[in-house]
Amino acid sequence: MNHTFFQTGEQHMTGSKTGRICKSLACGLLSFSLLASLAACGNKGAAERPLGESSMDETQIAGGSSANEKRKIIIDTDTGADDASAIILAAKDPDIEIIGVTVLVGNVDLEQSTKNALMALETAGCDAPVYKGSVDTFDGTIKTAFSVFGNDGMGDAGIINPSRQADEGDAIDFMIESVKNNPGEIEIVALGPATNVAKAIQRDPEAMKNVKRIWSMGTAGLGPGNASPVAEFNVYADAEAYRIMLDSGLPITVIGLDVCDGDAQWTDEQFDKLNASGKTGKFVAASFGKIRDFYKSNGSESVMNCDSLAMMCALYPDFVRDRINTHASCITAEGETCALVIFYKEGFTYDAVTNDKPYNVELITDVDKAHYFDLYLSHAAL
Repeated sequence: MNHTFFQTGEQHMTGSKTGRICKSLACGLLSFSLLASLAACGNKGAAERPLGESSMDETQIAGGSSANEKRKIIIDTDTGADDASAIILAAKDPDIEIIGVTVLVGNVDLEQSTKNALMALETAGCDAPVYKGSVDTFDGTIKTAFSVFGNDGMGDAGIINPSRQADEGDAIDFMIESVKNNPGEIEIVALGPATNVAKAIQRDPEAMKNVKRIWSMGTAGLGPGNASPVAEFNVYADAEAYRIMLDSGLPITVIGLDVCDGDAQWTDEQFDKLNASGKTGKFVAASFGKIRDFYKSNGSESVMNCDSLAMMCALYPDFVRDRINTHASCITAEGETCALVIFYKEGFTYDAVTNDKPYNVELITDVDKAHYFDLYLSHAAL
């Protein structure tokens, strides 16, 4: 999720642009933490390694995994501070194999987004490959964003100095090949605009039918937006891409803004705990400096971190308290309702419109907000 201000231009770009909540790791030793984080990461040959058939039972569709079998995810990100914190959460989980991180423009430009993703992985001790993706939207319209995470998207704290570069190859091709070679195994956790995912769907729709599930941090859920009164940034940044993703028929779970507020917001005291917890905690706390200042200027003493919350929904099914089946429809026409995502609830009778649409999205409607920060601290900030 992105906290940003926009201007929409008429210019056109020329470049191609939990079945359980894991128990806290029973150690305080940094050496054990490093081993756990390295064990969570995939190797660079994962995209090419056929894995055979997978069981698609209800537990696995909800996010669980078979015993002794790591879940394989691609993280698609426009890496700002909240994305980076989510990447670290996944990288630290010994039951997760990050087979790759695909990057796109959003919070910041593509080059900065790539550096931020590389640095987040390095901080977590993970060598998963990173691929550059989209620098444009489907309609080519530039939506200029000023990130309240700072110019570098990471608090302007001087913490972005990765020791490696992005891998060769296109993010969209990597996504397609990974899904094609690992049918029914790959889950995509989409933390930014849906451009990379939608382009993959259009480029090879047959291959993308083999995606196990897409987890999308996007939409306002059943609440208000942040890019506009009704629209959330990730959708607003490329509404046509989000529409393509929703209409694809792929299994999709959406985590909206409305489950990220209230007790889920992180306080000054919690950021102090994060900063004192270790290397990764200090990195995450520093990256949130600018956004904390922004929230305080608007009268709030606590801050949303929707991307890590969305990642937690994907990793730990018991963190989710409630979810509903819906038909989700994205408004793409310019105007006040542009990028609004409408959710038709399954089984609900509306006064004036029919509700006989295909239910294409599982919408998360409640999570364990009260324990969100403590769970993050125990799983990621060592």
